[in-house]
Amino acid sequence: MKTTNILIRRRITCLFLLAAFFLSLIIVRLAWIQFVRGDELRERGIVNRMRDVPVEAKRGSIMDRNGNELVTSISADSVYAIPNHIENPDEVAAQLAPILLMDQEKIKQIITKKSRFEWLKRKVDFETSEKIKALKIKGIGFAEESKRYYKQETLAPHILGFTGTDNQGLMGMEAAYNKELKGIQGRIVIEHDAAGREIPQALHQYIPPTQGNNLVLTLDQTIQHFVERELDKIVATYNPKMAVIIVMDPQTGEVLAMGNRPTFSPNKWREVPQSVWDRNPAVWYNYEPGSTFKIITAAAALEENAVKPSDPFFDPGYYQIADRKIRCWKDGGHGSQSFEEVVQNSCNPGFIQTGLDLGKEKFYKYIRAFGFGQTTGIGLPGEARGIIIPEKDATNLNIGTMSIGQSIAVTPIQLITAVSAVANGGDLMKPQLVKRIEDAKGNVIKEFKPEKVRKVISSETAALTNQLLENVVFKGTGRNAFVDGYRVAGKTGTAQVVAERGGYASGKYVASFAGYAPVNDPKISVLIMIAEPQGGIYYGGQVAAPVFSSLALDVLRYLGVPEQKNLPKPKVNPWEVEEEKIEVTVPNVVNLPLEDAQKLLREAGLAFETRGQGKMVYGQIPESGALVLSGTTVILDLNGGTGQSKQGEQVSVPDLKGKTIREAGNLLESLGLKLEPSGSGLAHTQSPAAGTKLTRGSTVKVEFKPPSSSQKT
Repeated sequence: MKTTNILIRRRITCLFLLAAFFLSLIIVRLAWIQFVRGDELRERGIVNRMRDVPVEAKRGSIMDRNGNELVTSISADSVYAIPNHIENPDEVAAQLAPILLMDQEKIKQIITKKSRFEWLKRKVDFETSEKIKALKIKGIGFAEESKRYYKQETLAPHILGFTGTDNQGLMGMEAAYNKELKGIQGRIVIEHDAAGREIPQALHQYIPPTQGNNLVLTLDQTIQHFVERELDKIVATYNPKMAVIIVMDPQTGEVLAMGNRPTFSPNKWREVPQSVWDRNPAVWYNYEPGSTFKIITAAAALEENAVKPSDPFFDPGYYQIADRKIRCWKDGGHGSQSFEEVVQNSCNPGFIQTGLDLGKEKFYKYIRAFGFGQTTGIGLPGEARGIIIPEKDATNLNIGTMSIGQSIAVTPIQLITAVSAVANGGDLMKPQLVKRIEDAKGNVIKEFKPEKVRKVISSETAALTNQLLENVVFKGTGRNAFVDGYRVAGKTGTAQVVAERGGYASGKYVASFAGYAPVNDPKISVLIMIAEPQGGIYYGGQVAAPVFSSLALDVLRYLGVPEQKNLPKPKVNPWEVEEEKIEVTVPNVVNLPLEDAQKLLREAGLAFETRGQGKMVYGQIPESGALVLSGTTVILDLNGGTGQSKQGEQVSVPDLKGKTIREAGNLLESLGLKLEPSGSGLAHTQSPAAGTKLTRGSTVKVEFKPPSSSQKT
């Protein structure tokens, strides 16, 4: 009996200890949850029952220097879904698909996701938003967002840039100053129960967004309009591959206008090829500046006393360095002349001699001092450095060609910045696009003052260079840049385009003019760069200088710069060009494809215009064989072809020599003639001969032979 009582007591003790152990575990667990992880679990609980709806901040505006709003943000509704609130996904998807213009299955996939928040479509138009609101679908909501709006479709788009769907800056100022413009996002916080239902009179919190700051640019809207107008004229007249115009205040480095062609609308940037908007040619396009670079050569040589305006030069028509002859643009050369006349006449041999006299070390010193071979720091994405032959590798030939703007590549912004340094008395100013940053109330947060980089030449040298460049416009190759009522200094440039595989591309040129006015107190400096103008006219004095004349007159008058009375006029009509005219024979381009005809005329130094539409030339004025002056315009008649042929009409047989069977057949077919080929290879003989008149429908016999070894490439 006694043994039994002891056993029971032991069992009771064990049971008690076991219960105490488990109770202790529970107490420890509760303490762990309450005191150690309490704050964490409390936060997780809040997150589980709270729903965040983002509220996008309104992006700051971009304005010109006078406060004119160029870019603003307008309100637009974005449609979102809270999936666990949607009761019938199939029905909701069917209702929304035709309104949102989205695939029904895609909508269903979005609204059935296991998440608390999903975007359906961002920034829909007002009509779409109203249609969806009228349906009153549970679980479908709207967040007011802002949509970027560029007030003037094609005004400085490469500078302003554009934004993406999330209002993030992607290009231009929008990207460069995205942090300042975007603002701080807000939130709407709504409390829900465990089933995901909104709790009446529960916690609702609105955290307002902070609007982005405004950006005030150095651009002047009116001057930018003048630039866009001139660019449109350039495109209509010359249809170039690319064109750039920059207007700068030479005293401060502020960019008053910057325009490019081709262009685009930032409101519709997705509708144009990426090649149009992804780079700003004014800051990334590398090109040989040609004679506009002679401004730098002259300023450097004058500063180092390597030359004086009265120093004598003799130009026989070329300058020989080693085994290479570099020719002057004028056949036979300019003969005896002073350095002042060398600049006035844009004489290549004179500038080559000047560059060699200056010497490699000093020449490179000024190339670097004027900012070439390095970015300007203008603040636009994608700025290029230009291309310079390393000093240690440069030969006398390189120095000679660089002196006339070859063997060196610059960007438009580099060149106009350097030219402005000559205009303002020798100070290289950092180019500037932003004047200040303001908050939404107009308070100035940050102001950008003009920044002097360095002194590159003395004020005396700058004044002397200004005088020489004024003579270029008054007496020399830049007469087309003459502006009535204002003293103008500047330099024309005509440079060949470097081919992709080295050397120069045949028939492709860059025409340019860099200048400033008034010479005695420059208010504007302007660069006009036109790459690969069409139509047979490509000299800077013919293509770019007249643009400066028209643009500068409007800008100076707009700025209120007083006209200077009793200024002398150029001794010849300022609209004439300096390039010497020579007598040439008009080639026969009738019955040739338009591209071939244009190539022949360009090679002959002739311009051309077309009448009608088509790809074949059916007539020309003047006729072939006529003697005319270089630069004369030949009228090409494109009206005709098989679609307009008349029974019995006669046409001239084209010269088929050297063409393949397919090329000859296509050419004859376009004229309404038939081909009777024999042999294979390239056309060797033909009957009737080229130039013979035949009735449409007639047959031309052509013998084809394989090319000889000397003809093979």
